[in-house]
Amino acid sequence: MAGMVDITSKPDSYREATARGRIKLKPETVRRIREGRVEKGDVEQVASVAAIMAVKRTPEILPLCHPLPITGVKVAFSYGPDHVEAVVTVKTTAKTGVEMEALTGVTAALLTVWDMVKQYEKDERGQYPTTRIEGVEVVEKVKMTPGASPSS
Repeated sequence: MAGMVDITSKPDSYREATARGRIKLKPETVRRIREGRVEKGDVEQVASVAAIMAVKRTPEILPLCHPLPITGVKVAFSYGPDHVEAVVTVKTTAKTGVEMEALTGVTAALLTVWDMVKQYEKDERGQYPTTRIEGVEVVEKVKMTPGASPSS
């Protein structure tokens, strides 16, 4: 039977998680994003807002996640010739970590990029032969119990 893990007896700790992922796109689509030539608007700005919203709503999407007091979200993007990479860092002081929130934020950011550029990615049949989201992973997580120094 499924159920939430009981974290009642755990102390609050500073917690941070960073996740990243990539969306593979046509080189021309990446150029359009970087040059601000996407018809739907500023891709980074909209994808950042989507990531932040998704982080805050993770318990609504993943049924066994605890609702957490999110204290900070940072979203960053970098580019390669055929991809956009999103990195999301989430912070809290709570009884459990924020890895799922960071992963959810990255995924929402990448899905938003896809949604905003899909018209440039489709082939003559309306398919997406090369577009893909890949490499979504937790890069780092940090936990500091009260009174611990950052080097602990």
